[in-house]
Amino acid sequence: METQKTASYPKSEKLKRQKLIERLFTEGQSVGQYPLRLVFLSVPENKVPLQIAVSVSKKYFKKAVDRNYFKRVLRECYRKHQHQIKEQLVEPQVMLFFYQTRDRLPFAEIEEKTQLLFAKWEKVQSTQKNEKDV
Repeated sequence: METQKTASYPKSEKLKRQKLIERLFTEGQSVGQYPLRLVFLSVPENKVPLQIAVSVSKKYFKKAVDRNYFKRVLRECYRKHQHQIKEQLVEPQVMLFFYQTRDRLPFAEIEEKTQLLFAKWEKVQSTQKNEKDV
């Protein structure tokens, strides 16, 4: 019988430090899969292997209720598919996960796009790892 890994999003994995978030915007790399964007940065001095924050623009959703709904959706998608990222980690990373459209996509479609986005991130990570090895 196969044991299933528990997928969680503990407090230690939530990115809250303002300095790290600012560094992400200035030094970070990004990958996108419409309507999502993932900005990431390696932070070797970080004690936690992975920290992530989610964001939905006030520009697209004026009401906090709508922004909060999509943030919950993004966190749930991350929680369900975080294994894709954690299996590929070489050094500690911080990430920002964005929803960047006015379109109100259904959960299933956002989840599918999340998987594609994480796959793109894996490709970027593997090419960077190969460049460092050479």
